[in-house]
Amino acid sequence: MTQYVAAIDQGTTSTRCMIFDHAGKVISLAQKEHAQIYPQPGWVEHNPQEIWERVQEGIAGALQTASLAAADIAAVGVTNQRETTVLWDRATGQPVHNAIVWQDTRTADICNKLARRGGQNRFRKKVGLPLATYFSGPKIKWMLDNVPGLKTRAKKGEILFGNIDTWVIWNLTGGAHVTDVSNASRTMLMNLNTLDWDDEILQVMGVPRAMMPEIKASSAVYGEATGALSGVPVAGDLGDQQAALFGQTCFAPGEAKNTYGTGCFMLLNTGERPVQSKNGLLTTLAYKIGNEKPVYALEGSIAITGALVQWLRDNLGLIEKSAEVESLAKTVDDSGGIYFVPAFSGLYAPYWKDNARGAIVGMTRYVNRGHIARAALEATAYQTREVLEAMNKDSGVRLKALKVDGGMVHNELLMQFQADVLGVPVIRPTVAETTSLGAAYAAGLAVGFWNEVNDLRANWGKDKEWTPTMPKAKREKLHAGWKKAVTRTFDWV
Repeated sequence: MTQYVAAIDQGTTSTRCMIFDHAGKVISLAQKEHAQIYPQPGWVEHNPQEIWERVQEGIAGALQTASLAAADIAAVGVTNQRETTVLWDRATGQPVHNAIVWQDTRTADICNKLARRGGQNRFRKKVGLPLATYFSGPKIKWMLDNVPGLKTRAKKGEILFGNIDTWVIWNLTGGAHVTDVSNASRTMLMNLNTLDWDDEILQVMGVPRAMMPEIKASSAVYGEATGALSGVPVAGDLGDQQAALFGQTCFAPGEAKNTYGTGCFMLLNTGERPVQSKNGLLTTLAYKIGNEKPVYALEGSIAITGALVQWLRDNLGLIEKSAEVESLAKTVDDSGGIYFVPAFSGLYAPYWKDNARGAIVGMTRYVNRGHIARAALEATAYQTREVLEAMNKDSGVRLKALKVDGGMVHNELLMQFQADVLGVPVIRPTVAETTSLGAAYAAGLAVGFWNEVNDLRANWGKDKEWTPTMPKAKREKLHAGWKKAVTRTFDWV
């Protein structure tokens, strides 16, 4: 019997392939970064061909490290940066433009024009999302409007659209043009109730239905892999944040997780009915297993968290490696009275202001490098609290503890400050890379490697827990300062 399941995790800055055993333990990992392309301020692109090359390198590397062959792998799942948009030629498989990344703000004018009729929440009832530059639909429209001849070719069915999951699966299988409900729910083009593309919104956006992939369950066999994984069923597809929810085994309504990556994303399982947010959150598909009913979630998305540490490293040269930010922040006892609001590409949840820009406020001569590093870490915790408060209001459920995952959860200073600012325990699981694990779980369930979700709960284990130590009065005072700082970034552009 094949003993392992593989996951391809295609993220904003890198691609990794991970191989897991039946107990959910990591057997092998290979990871490669890809280039970030910034053609002008506010624009962020990736080269889809480079991403596909990194996927292939990751698969080969992970197999080689563990001395495994395709025959040892029961299934492969895919998880991905979600709203990043690729258009390619159906016949040649060549991209017609660089991928437009989820952080990109070039579609602000398109979103503003669409909002003139019906406001920013024009489509929210159907799709659970406000009109914002974040989502794929306006990005597709921008490419169709700006690449010569593309609109005509798209109407003829010659051009295909996909978020990165669709692009990877299309290449991996040699031509399956599919996506899953979780990724489709990030396009602003899928109806939450029918789980199909919405003809009215497609028409308003000017997106031909012929471009769109088939929407499938998150755990289902989409085809067989070619290349190094030849013959292995490609059987799982989840957007990265939904994959982390799945990997954290948040299968019951009211269970939540927060992933600390390039951005920060908190998801709360709301069960089999979509809950419309009144507090700036997104209503999204969490997952769908085979023929079972879909499960929905509320999501709070924060654009810049880990990316702020990279900015301190790459743009300011304050640190040489991202991991050094914690020791630099520890050289001071607090942030020295400053707040760092990283609205580099606008503010996401719960504000949704495309026209906000980053600010450091409260500067005095006293402030040094350590204070800036500390304020950068604290920004992640403050933003997370704002999202959690919105979730409590929308769901009526007070969170008792927060499960956390992603690269920044090994930063002990941040995790303790997070618990202090929230006033609830923060829990890190034994496998912190739950995004890849979630994709592996979805694929393994589809082929019977695991029988049911309860088998997966048994795999979850606690690595460390941080409990709040900060007095309530201090917590509220610091948070009030943060709220004031955020207002300074509004309407900058």
